Amino acid sequence: MTDFLSLTPLARAAPMPPGPDPARRAAEALEAGFLAEMLKSAGLGEQSNGFSGSAGEEQFASFQRDALAEMLVRRGGIGLAAMIEAALREQAHVE
Repeated sequence: MTDFLSLTPLARAAPMPPGPDPARRAAEALEAGFLAEMLKSAGLGEQSNGFSGSAGEEQFASFQRDALAEMLVRRGGIGLAAMIEAALREQAHVE
């Protein structure tokens, strides 16, 4: 039997590293959405074979495109997030 009292409490666990600030998260979300739409326009996820054509095919293809777009952004993206973040920060300083 496991002794649950011996487990390290969450309060004593190593702190989580701070995440990106809200401007960066918003910029990355916009870049991921843009990349997902570009992948959709490029035809990623479309099939034309005997297994294609089901009702849920487009929905599951969109999940794949969204996951791929988010992965691309995490790996550095195309630089769009950096430009959006800079524009957001510039606009915040003006107002």
